[in-house]
Amino acid sequence: MALGNLAQRFLVAVVAVPIILFIFYMNRPEPTWALIFAASLLAMNEFFAMTLPTKDRFPSLVMGALACLVFYWIDPFVALYYDLGEREQQIGHLASKPLLLFFVVLVPALYYLFKFRDIPTVATRVTATITGIVYCGLLSTFLSCFKRFFPMSEGGHFVVLVLLIAWLADTGGYFAGRFLGKAKLYEAVSPKKTWAGAWGGIAGSIAGVVGMKLLFLPWLNWFDVFAIAIPGGILGQMGDLAESLIKRSVGVKDSGALLPGHGGILDRIDAVLFIAPYVYGYVMVKVAIDGMPFVAKLP
Repeated sequence: MALGNLAQRFLVAVVAVPIILFIFYMNRPEPTWALIFAASLLAMNEFFAMTLPTKDRFPSLVMGALACLVFYWIDPFVALYYDLGEREQQIGHLASKPLLLFFVVLVPALYYLFKFRDIPTVATRVTATITGIVYCGLLSTFLSCFKRFFPMSEGGHFVVLVLLIAWLADTGGYFAGRFLGKAKLYEAVSPKKTWAGAWGGIAGSIAGVVGMKLLFLPWLNWFDVFAIAIPGGILGQMGDLAESLIKRSVGVKDSGALLPGHGGILDRIDAVLFIAPYVYGYVMVKVAIDGMPFVAKLP
């Protein structure tokens, strides 16, 4: 990585990180959702630009936006924050999964049924649309679900926890790969990644979760720390490799050029997309088993 590229990354981080943290630690979940929703749309747009012809990109983006809205808002957990009664919660339970499948699968299928144009390419285009909606849209929405379920600052801690796993794994992987070893990890997909970098990435993830436990999440026990950090670090690297494979298959270096020194939004959140659902699922299971005294309605 050139010094100029590092400098660009640093400047972007100096500007963006305080704004992002301010939003994550606001007392309501809506600003966090809005930020992540916008990022998911940008990521979906980049994915569709790589995989779909121009005429299908905007309709696919609209379908993806609708699916993300359904995934987040037509959900019984929303009742915790908006004084919805038992009847509304029952409706959420009954409606959320069928509606989500409708918007993720049936709406794209219906769109291409009536806008098929080049029939031999329909299967590829339908697949790309559904994949983009799930991959860039729904997986990223898990990040905003933390803030919806956990009140106030606690939800912000979980969002930051996921981001730290991804970012410190990337940082640890870069420096370990540069200074500690050159044995290739998966040269066919990402020629620059090394085994030393992979181990350094896991070490970075562990450092991030340990730091969050000591500073903000003391209720995590040490088993939780490693059960979150190690699989999370591995999944983040898998997410990075998965996006590299997609880009290599379509012949592009970066998913976009929105962020100087960083590439596109998808390049920045590819690891987060794989980490967030795992950490969310782990924490939800822990809450179900142990209970958490801070889980309560927002004022």
